Amino acid sequence: MDFKELARNNRGYRRFDQSFLIERSTLTELISLARLAASGRNMQPLKYFLSNDPALNGQIFPELAWAGYFKDWPGPFEGERPSAYIVVLHDLSIAKNYYCDDGIAMQNILLGAVEKGLGGCILQSIDKPRLSALLHLPDHLQIIDIVALGKPIEIVEIVNVGSDRDIKYYNDLNGVHYVPKRSLDELIVN
Repeated sequence: MDFKELARNNRGYRRFDQSFLIERSTLTELISLARLAASGRNMQPLKYFLSNDPALNGQIFPELAWAGYFKDWPGPFEGERPSAYIVVLHDLSIAKNYYCDDGIAMQNILLGAVEKGLGGCILQSIDKPRLSALLHLPDHLQIIDIVALGKPIEIVEIVNVGSDRDIKYYNDLNGVHYVPKRSLDELIVN
């Protein structure tokens, strides 16, 4: 898969084949890609909590909110939930700021996942105090984001933003998930 195809297939997947198990070694490989990412001042203040255990995943899931534009959707149903989670942490003992390190690292994780036939979704709507307690995280490790991972079972299509200028993602009657993207002409200002 060339880079453009990797980038195009790197969508926000929210429905997975929950029975597809992701090995810890696969998660470790994805963290090795995050490790290679650029870091502000090269401080490297990010740490990661990995879960591919179905029981722990079942405890993590209720602490997350899914798809803000789908107000009546509580997230994927049992059988369609992620097979793994990577909890991205800020190690305050290393640096007070992580700048945009998390975004760069998560992009590497997700591109690596796509290359392996997986998909994921970055989640920031997290009950951080409850999840920190559940994971027994020390105070110096603060949750930033979570990357939910699995074998996608949904189709996600990119479409152009329409004349109504609406950028909200949506599903059609067949369950195909559409993500409107602004045109290059709109993005490039000179």
